[in-house]
Amino acid sequence: MSFHHELTPHEIVSELDRYIIGQHEAKKSVAIALRNRWRRLNASDDMREEIMPNNIIMIGPTGVGKTEIARRLAKLAAAPFIKVEATKFTEVGYVGRDVDSMIRDLTDISINMVREEHTISVQERAKELAEDRILDLLIPPSPSVLTTNEAPFPGPGVTPHQKASPEDEALRNRTRDKFRKMLRDGDLNAREVEIDVAADQSPMLQVFGPMGMEEMGVNMQDLFGSLGGNKKVKKRRVPVSEAMEILASEEAAKLIDMDKVTKQALERVQQAGIVFIDEIDKVASRGGGGKSGPDVSREGVQRDLLPIVEGSGVMTKYGMVKTDHILFIASGAFHVSKPSDLIPELQGRFPIRVELQSLTEDDFYKILTIPKNALLKQYQALLASEGVRVEFSDDAVREVAHMAATVNEDVENIGARRLHTILTTLLEDVLFDVPDAFREDTYVVDQAMVKAKLSNVVQNRDLSQFIL
Repeated sequence: MSFHHELTPHEIVSELDRYIIGQHEAKKSVAIALRNRWRRLNASDDMREEIMPNNIIMIGPTGVGKTEIARRLAKLAAAPFIKVEATKFTEVGYVGRDVDSMIRDLTDISINMVREEHTISVQERAKELAEDRILDLLIPPSPSVLTTNEAPFPGPGVTPHQKASPEDEALRNRTRDKFRKMLRDGDLNAREVEIDVAADQSPMLQVFGPMGMEEMGVNMQDLFGSLGGNKKVKKRRVPVSEAMEILASEEAAKLIDMDKVTKQALERVQQAGIVFIDEIDKVASRGGGGKSGPDVSREGVQRDLLPIVEGSGVMTKYGMVKTDHILFIASGAFHVSKPSDLIPELQGRFPIRVELQSLTEDDFYKILTIPKNALLKQYQALLASEGVRVEFSDDAVREVAHMAATVNEDVENIGARRLHTILTTLLEDVLFDVPDAFREDTYVVDQAMVKAKLSNVVQNRDLSQFIL
């Protein structure tokens, strides 16, 4: 199918390496899982439906890259992706959210993804139609070309079906071409025009009860909107630049075949969807004998998850979605419980287990410097927007990495998230002073500055516990 990029496992790992440091075993497992999808779609027809995805469970402390691996994998595959917290199904006791909702949400994401692709494909045509509508507003048709139906009360000297003279038509076409050029050059952006836009008449409705309309796959807006017939419109006076965006969006919506979008989106969910279930260790029983209290609720959530993961049909407002070939990736720190505390049936649905390693000081240094979205690059981009150039010396970066590793060992290991807290504390003054009190063009961060600002906090366990 066209939505699968034909990347080899080695290419997938190379792409993941651009954003995620280390964790080679986890990258290798997800790369194989992604490539297996392409292999299944190209397998013989009689075997295609028999090949089930190898769901993965990632085990490792927080902040080591579990979620980021799954998110980047979905982007590589151009696949619908959703991240859910297993705890959201139990956070209000025994009445958590319906587990089927994760598939409905994934379907909504897929619909939006395919609709956006179709919108891009018709963008040029939609822009041309929007231009024509704006030119009609700027240069109204001459009264002499109106028919009886358009002008039931023609003015003096105007007869029904009277045609404009060739000279008038030529003049109008030249004027229209001139205005079209000005419109494309942006010369008319500030001029205001009056356009009709859809008025939002649907009130916000809340359905009370253990099972709302959302859980039944019913779109309340569509249901009540269709009862009113045609949508009401209201007039708005907006600049031409804004009118172009509104009208182009309207024209693109008219050009898109939503039946085709829905069909492709459902196919994409079923064949390429990825569900990332985080904090699955929080719904594992704590071991031991009798189950009581919250353990009953936890095991209930696992049993609710079981049919979704092993393959079942979920009714959405767009139609039935089969979950047989959706890839499920679960993750958890498993500090208190362990994977074997999950019910055996659920364990069997996650045959691939990958343990992610805690990050070392060297890993922190690489995280700060190598990835395309490295933290240092993010802060440099933030301050560059204010005209301030930030430079980090190599020894300063290594000192930050050392402090992050030290605090993680002494206080609580939160992985790479520790770098966020340390850099925010380190750059707090310049972030606060720019642009009011900071007058320099360049801000240099060296090892001495890092030690001066952070040494006291790192060495004082109580301070580092509450500040870092």
